[in-house]
Amino acid sequence: MSKKISQRLLYFSLQYPQMYSDKENVFNCIQRAHQNTLEVYPSWLILQLIAGFAFPLSASVLGVIWVTSRFSYAHGYYTGDPEKRIRGAYGYIGLFGVLILSVTAALQLLRVV
Repeated sequence: MSKKISQRLLYFSLQYPQMYSDKENVFNCIQRAHQNTLEVYPSWLILQLIAGFAFPLSASVLGVIWVTSRFSYAHGYYTGDPEKRIRGAYGYIGLFGVLILSVTAALQLLRVV
């Protein structure tokens, strides 16, 4: 995604550190897709790591779901129509799935379940 941002900065004649354009909605959509992924990624990565220790197969499947959803989300956003980002909404299955697995793993470590 960051490569796409760099390409579009040149294409739309924008300069660093300008993160958004006043004129180009398509560039802003590309930038928002990138920024949103960067915001969610650290949390998802920690949850994925915790879930992966206790439930490696399930965490792997949920990880693939989340990663593919980010591509769908980004490609929908790249059209310039923010409503099309909903194509990646199925990623919440992966995100909430690893959240549940992580909580379950923590409870197992505490011998609560």
